[in-house]
Amino acid sequence: MGPIIGIDLGTTNSAVAYMKDGESVIVPNMEGDALTPSVVAFAGDDRRWVGRIAKTQAAANPDRTIFSIKRRMGSTRTAREELAAVVSSIKRRMGSDNMVKVGERTYTPVEISAMILEKLKADAEAYLGKSIERAVITVPAYFNDSQRRATREAGAVAGLEVVRLVNEPTAASLAYGLDIEKVHSVLVWDLGGGTFDVSILDLGDGVFEVKAVNGNTKLGGDDYDQRLVEMLAQRFRNEWDVDLNIDATAKRMTRQLAEQAKMRLSSDTETQVVLPTYLSRDRRCAVTVTRDAFEQATADITERMVGPAECVLSDAGIDPINLDRVVLVGGMTRVPAVRRLVKRLTGIEPYGHIDPDKVVALGAAIQAGVLAGQVHNVTLVDVTPLSLGIETKGGLFARIIHRNTPIPTTKSKLFTNAEDDQTMVDIHVLQGERELAPDNITLDRFELHDIEPQPRGGARLEVVFDIDANGMVHVSAVDLQQETVKRIRVEAACQPPADVVERMLAESRNKMESDLRRREEIEAALRGENLILAMEKLVGDMGETPNETVCQTAEAAENGATEVRAALADGRLERMTSANETLEAQLKKLDLAIKTARQSTAAQEAVA
Repeated sequence: MGPIIGIDLGTTNSAVAYMKDGESVIVPNMEGDALTPSVVAFAGDDRRWVGRIAKTQAAANPDRTIFSIKRRMGSTRTAREELAAVVSSIKRRMGSDNMVKVGERTYTPVEISAMILEKLKADAEAYLGKSIERAVITVPAYFNDSQRRATREAGAVAGLEVVRLVNEPTAASLAYGLDIEKVHSVLVWDLGGGTFDVSILDLGDGVFEVKAVNGNTKLGGDDYDQRLVEMLAQRFRNEWDVDLNIDATAKRMTRQLAEQAKMRLSSDTETQVVLPTYLSRDRRCAVTVTRDAFEQATADITERMVGPAECVLSDAGIDPINLDRVVLVGGMTRVPAVRRLVKRLTGIEPYGHIDPDKVVALGAAIQAGVLAGQVHNVTLVDVTPLSLGIETKGGLFARIIHRNTPIPTTKSKLFTNAEDDQTMVDIHVLQGERELAPDNITLDRFELHDIEPQPRGGARLEVVFDIDANGMVHVSAVDLQQETVKRIRVEAACQPPADVVERMLAESRNKMESDLRRREEIEAALRGENLILAMEKLVGDMGETPNETVCQTAEAAENGATEVRAALADGRLERMTSANETLEAQLKKLDLAIKTARQSTAAQEAVA
């Protein structure tokens, strides 16, 4: 069997690496380049181009050229809503039913990604002279379950067994960290063409432990390109009376010019953008763009990285002053404004002696080497980025696996029946950080049938969540009394797009206090209902001739239950909590009074 390769399936560019003599090495493609543009194009005669050729012909063939497919991973939006955007921007939508229409045919993000992977596989086989059947593929840390499954599926379509999915920041840390002998706290700042990830890791003694991850799967170089496209279009309209939005060809060429200008502005303080003659009506039309103007136009995009960065530091419980190193990953980290932001937030000069475009693939190759037995004394401990759990009575979200839990992991929790004689329960699987179920993401739902009929609270149901090393989720529910089992593999095919995940995390922080209070209100209401049921059961168990003490205590409990009902109708947390505490104390007295009366009666009967 051939070697296991490492693949960075990137939004803008992709790369392949393998282990050679104990070191990870980039595999050049058929064109002799280290990076392969993540671009697929279709010619009129159904020929297909992937990589540099596809990118080169894009301006002449814009409606049949697909860029940035990674950004479509996980979206459910219909591509026909914005065909031009589909052609120019698609890693964000993997794992979705979002179709890309090219001519008379439609393609899924999985199919387009598979075409890129097929080229990477073929180029690696040609260079290494061996058949390639297995690969480690990297994904953004904030890819959800649906997007991860879609990435594996794309690998399978391309003829690859995906032996492991690795988060991109974690892969980068592997590439940087093999020479580290003592523990280091490392922040990995990964800004690529379509996604932004930031992670905190502890590295040392061969262990790479992810402490926390955060990010934004709808933030990257594509957003900077689009802003520069808008700037150029306005400048050429105002200064040269040239409309660059006239057709798809002009739009595609403008985007290429914007991308090239952005790259030049990383090293130069200004650059000149010259239109091709077919766009400028045979005139020499040019505008000068300064770095300052570009940074001002994109300042809001840059600031969108602040929230995830501050959140990951908070989640990891680490002060920036205690960071040992900051590592930059992704071509966009060459932008001076991004580097200044990193230093502003961490106080540390970023460390980047490895090409940020290649470091993820190099790290993936190291993980491939670990799995192949070529690399020893390296242990990778990753985490799950979002909490997982189920909906319980009252619409509450019961977390079973908390976010930033190291994976692989298996966690379980016991639940019971909410109604008398219940023979079926609906298991609503959720992912998110909000306290109420409707505010989180539905991953899947299934039913557990043939539960033994029991009074309310009598059943014993165990729900088990299992996350494997690739970050994918399996859920099972078991009736422990009947040994009835139902298991599912969470497909999450209809998840909201990844930007919803980002929005939900922000909302969970902004609405933490109100969410917790609402949860407390629901829990208090449920507690009140249970106490009333308990009171009714105790009163029903008193017998026909309770003594005076029992009767007085029961009357007090019934009055307490009346106050609980009034508190439930009122809905104020403080009143419900107070009424519940009072009734709970009265029920304990009633229970004791009943038991004492029964013991006294039993003793009298024994004497008689």
